Amino acid sequence: MDRFSKIIGHLFARAQKLQDHLSLEWREHVNRRTLVILSLAGLLAGLVYVFIIQPPNSFPTDQLVTIPDGASLDQTAKILKEDGVVRSELAFKLIVTLLGHERGVHAGDYEFKEPTDIFTVAHAVSVGAFGLVPYRIRIPEGATMRQMANIYAQVLPRFNSANFLAQTNNMEGYLFPDTYFFMPNATDATVIQAMRGEFDTKIAPLQAEIASSTHSLSEIVTMASLLEEEAANPTDRRMIAGILWHRIALGYPLQVGSTLIYSLQKPDTQLTISDLKGSDPYNTYVHKGLPPTPIGSPSYDSIVAALEPTPSDYLYYLADRSGVTHYAKTYAQQQHNEQIYLGH
Repeated sequence: MDRFSKIIGHLFARAQKLQDHLSLEWREHVNRRTLVILSLAGLLAGLVYVFIIQPPNSFPTDQLVTIPDGASLDQTAKILKEDGVVRSELAFKLIVTLLGHERGVHAGDYEFKEPTDIFTVAHAVSVGAFGLVPYRIRIPEGATMRQMANIYAQVLPRFNSANFLAQTNNMEGYLFPDTYFFMPNATDATVIQAMRGEFDTKIAPLQAEIASSTHSLSEIVTMASLLEEEAANPTDRRMIAGILWHRIALGYPLQVGSTLIYSLQKPDTQLTISDLKGSDPYNTYVHKGLPPTPIGSPSYDSIVAALEPTPSDYLYYLADRSGVTHYAKTYAQQQHNEQIYLGH
């Protein structure tokens, strides 16, 4: 019986050893298969990301991407593919469909501040997350239409400089200089409407005073545009306004160089004797009275200065190299000031 038990025990031991061996071999095969499966899955995921999910290399950051009104999902996918927003039209359509918005993509202008994956793009188009953030644009006081056009054209993709200048050829001085906030898809028409509206708003409280003055709105704005260039502070602007209105009343030419600078588009250091004697309509050394139009967009302070000048006996003024203005009653005094403050 003892010998039989030993034999049975030995057989069980051999069976257990075989089972352990087979189990180890099975686990090794399973681990190997798992590693292969995981590697293939990782490779597939990488390929999907590279060729479908990740943004294209030509992704249009800080540019407007437009989905027109009535565009279908197919048309939207084609536009986004052509504009470099997504890599795969099919994948985009599938994701939008899974989101339940295959019949409700939102038309409009979209702007992406950084390259965005296809899932984020699909969500944005599905819910209308246009990503538009207003641009802060400052138009400095005294800016001309040409200068404004240049400023806006550098910021707003839909702004057309040629159209802006064509529509504002008789608005010089009547678009108010200020800090504006425009959406990236603002057009030249949007800009004109906003700036002219701001001018009207600023002028409204002064209308009664303008009506009771001896000058028209056109004359006030034109004078204000000169003051904007001739002085930097309210006191000097009012004093110079009094001088210039006085010269006009006496029949003297204004002799303001900034009007020629505006017309000829060159700095005062390049004005020649020929320029000063020429027949240019903006030459206030030759032609008496105000120039034909304003020479820029005056500030509110300059408009008020033109409307409320400081009366005096002065007929001349000049600014020294530090920007301080000096006044004279006679031409001889003006020449003396030139020698003292300008060295000639």
